[in-house]
Amino acid sequence: MVKKVKYVDGFAPRSGTKNRTVGINSGAKKSKRNGSKQAKNTNSRRIAIDDFTKPIGTLDLTSDQIDKDLQKQAKKGKKSKKAKKQHKKWSKKRKIITGIVIFLVMLAAGAVALYLWGQGLLNKLSNGNIGLWDVITAKDVELKKDANGRTNILVLGTSGYDMGGSDHDGAQLTDSIMILSLDQETKDVAMLSLPRDLYVGNTCTATGKVNEVYWCNNQDGTDELGGAKAAMEQIGEILGIDFQYYAHINWGALVQVVDALGGVTVTLDEDVADDWTNTFINAGVPTTINGEQALGLARARHGTASGDFTRGASQQKILLAIRDKMVENGLSLLQVMDIMGAVGDNVRTDFNADEVKTLYNLAKDFPMENIRQISLYDPEGENSYVTTGTLGNGISYVLPVAGNYNYKDIQAYVKKMLSSDELAREGAEILVLNGTNTAGVAGVEKTKLEEKGFTVAYIDDAPEGTCEKVACVYILNDKAVKTAEKLKEYYGLETLGSYENIPITYYQKPPYDFIIILGKASSAE
Repeated sequence: MVKKVKYVDGFAPRSGTKNRTVGINSGAKKSKRNGSKQAKNTNSRRIAIDDFTKPIGTLDLTSDQIDKDLQKQAKKGKKSKKAKKQHKKWSKKRKIITGIVIFLVMLAAGAVALYLWGQGLLNKLSNGNIGLWDVITAKDVELKKDANGRTNILVLGTSGYDMGGSDHDGAQLTDSIMILSLDQETKDVAMLSLPRDLYVGNTCTATGKVNEVYWCNNQDGTDELGGAKAAMEQIGEILGIDFQYYAHINWGALVQVVDALGGVTVTLDEDVADDWTNTFINAGVPTTINGEQALGLARARHGTASGDFTRGASQQKILLAIRDKMVENGLSLLQVMDIMGAVGDNVRTDFNADEVKTLYNLAKDFPMENIRQISLYDPEGENSYVTTGTLGNGISYVLPVAGNYNYKDIQAYVKKMLSSDELAREGAEILVLNGTNTAGVAGVEKTKLEEKGFTVAYIDDAPEGTCEKVACVYILNDKAVKTAEKLKEYYGLETLGSYENIPITYYQKPPYDFIIILGKASSAE
């Protein structure tokens, strides 16, 4: 007979408890051993299950509790969707903010790089005298001026491919000498070339040419300013002007500048057929050239009608072609960087920081198309102030027409041509004739005309009644276009008469540009 065993919570009691099974029959001992072993294993499982289920609490939930939990889960799901949407939104903002930060960092890095580039550029230009910060903080100042209110800049061009001129002998001879003169108020700009072979006689060599002056005072390359000042003084004496600034340009930079512009187009006034530089260009034909070809043209003087005079004119043509390309097509950022790099590596000047800023501002407003070309040499020989000769030593020179060391005529011509007054530059000579019966009329009119800027070369009388108007104006040539326009405006005329129609008999054409005959209705009466 077996007595029923009482179990606790559905599990067999542990061995040794009061509820354990008691064997009655002969198999009791065996049952006792088996039951004890089974109870031990079962009890171990129960402890493990209790430990596993303890964190989540009872599983015996009511339906109300289940509903509440489901509602909580639903709310949690809604919050989760909203959180995901908010997360996406902030993620997008973070990307934008990150992009802005990266851009600002890159911009700052670019600004630093640009500053360092500009700093290096200005240091090169000024021989280390000014930096970019000096220009940024610079004041607005007027450029230095001479007694006539003009700023004169001496431009010295050497032929080496580097500023030291180490590529060949004579690379530091100033084979290009150019004068830039500008009026800051009238925006007038004039450009004059001085022949490199002009004899001056007081250089450090037996040759005595003007192109040696810079090199003689800077032979070791350590006194750039000394060489430039010596050249400014010597050339200033020849031309009768004072220089306020200088710029030393290595003509090798021409290659880089022209190539950066994609080439330029020149139209020459005379043929160039120079075997030495392999330059062959016909006069009057627009010709597009690259950097190397531009340098060749700038150095070409063989196979030309006027030799060194032609070379000076060609150099001016190249600079004007560069100006035209910049004005007509504009410049890309890359082109600007290329040009500025070429300029920085190949130009030295004595402008200070304030003046550099002023020069930049002036350059933006100057009408580049108004740059005037001036020449001391006339291929036709009528108005030349220089000529060629050998001085008996077999060396070819350029000499003043008035005689060796006589620069008087050159100085008078340069003074007239560097005037900001258009009438003064043309210098047209006027003959004023009194065609009235009142004495002194021509003298009074002469004073009035000169106050307006006209040049009255001579006054005289004409037969009474020769002119029935206030004034009859006759033009004798077409050289003074501006003067003709001003005379028509001054007298209120639609046209000017020609020399053939003058009602006065002259045995020969007088050496004047205009003849004015004052009539009976003259305001001077």
